Amino acid sequence: MADAYIIDAVRTPRGRGKRGKGSLTEIHPQELLAQTLNALAGRTHANLDDVDDVVVGAVSQVGEQGANIARQAVLAADWPVHVGGVSLNRYCGSGLQAVNFAAMGVMSGMQELVVGAGVESMSRVPMGADGGEGDGLNPRLRRLHHQVPQGISADLIATMEGFSREELDAFALRSQRLAAEAQAAGRFTGSLFPVLDPETGAVALSEDEYLRPDTTIEALAGLKGAFAAAGATAAGPNGETLDEIALARFPREGGIRHLHTAGNSSGIVDGAAAVLIASPEYARANGLKPRARIRSMAILAEDPVIMLTAPAETARKALRKAGMEVGDIDLWEINEAFAAVPLQVIRRLGIDIDRVNVNGGSIALGHPLGATGAILLGTALDELERRNLSTALITLCIAGGQGVATVIERV
Repeated sequence: MADAYIIDAVRTPRGRGKRGKGSLTEIHPQELLAQTLNALAGRTHANLDDVDDVVVGAVSQVGEQGANIARQAVLAADWPVHVGGVSLNRYCGSGLQAVNFAAMGVMSGMQELVVGAGVESMSRVPMGADGGEGDGLNPRLRRLHHQVPQGISADLIATMEGFSREELDAFALRSQRLAAEAQAAGRFTGSLFPVLDPETGAVALSEDEYLRPDTTIEALAGLKGAFAAAGATAAGPNGETLDEIALARFPREGGIRHLHTAGNSSGIVDGAAAVLIASPEYARANGLKPRARIRSMAILAEDPVIMLTAPAETARKALRKAGMEVGDIDLWEINEAFAAVPLQVIRRLGIDIDRVNVNGGSIALGHPLGATGAILLGTALDELERRNLSTALITLCIAGGQGVATVIERV
């Protein structure tokens, strides 16, 4: 199998994902992605005529994010009209999956230059806007696997793992502290570009704005469990609550402890990211200097009710494909959808926490669903270079019980 080189990675700042409250809320998601594509092109000086495809992750593909946003963003960026685009949805793993599919095209020998990207404007296209409540409202599927909201699944994981509220809040505070330190030190500037108002050309946002650097452990402790009310909602055919539905699959004495709050869960934001992938032959022939290569990729799924437990085994699968062990990875990016998720992965794999999310994560910075995986890959690559390290593993939990992982290595 041929190599797939990472030539470069760029991203927008993450803006608060509430209409009228965030700096990116007035920018159409096609325009957000188009600016990201052009920032990537400007940094790499790649010949856009040679781009074989643009693969884009977007979760809520409806309204402004419908109509194959990948193709529409390519047109909005004024790239050559023969460059195609395809949109995909692997929920929270969509951005990383887009990069992986781009790499697969190159590694297969069928393509030479591909963009993997992601976008989500959560302020303009709210989470769940595409309907279906996660399972498509299929009654037969619900009899097989009655999926519950992710927050309830996260609380079930915390309950089963015995994580305390204090442990979850301490991890959330760590995320805020590390992200604030990284922003103050300029560690995000390598991948960031300023987003402009498409009409006026004025800078709309130049740095991540969701962070809460003044967060305290006392403030976190004062927040109420965000998913207790949802857990008490009747949703089963015989009036069973969502908690009871989850506990039927995973019985727990005393029920589910609702420990996740707005403070130790990922933030709702707007953002986009893009990664340029090339074959070694194309890179050499066209003067593109690679920053890293894709060592391996993996997809794996576990139970769809507990839903968020797959990243650990997905990471193991990716490591096996690369011929590596946990200890061979210098830096880990484990998406902080909820605090219990990275904590469980750390525990299952025996990872040194000082190698995990070293510049904070989605609890502090926000989680623009379709874009996050591509963002995390760029974040990991920037930090590998800053520390003069070699390898990183990026992984995300995904609705429906899936996980995605990618191992990268500097070249």
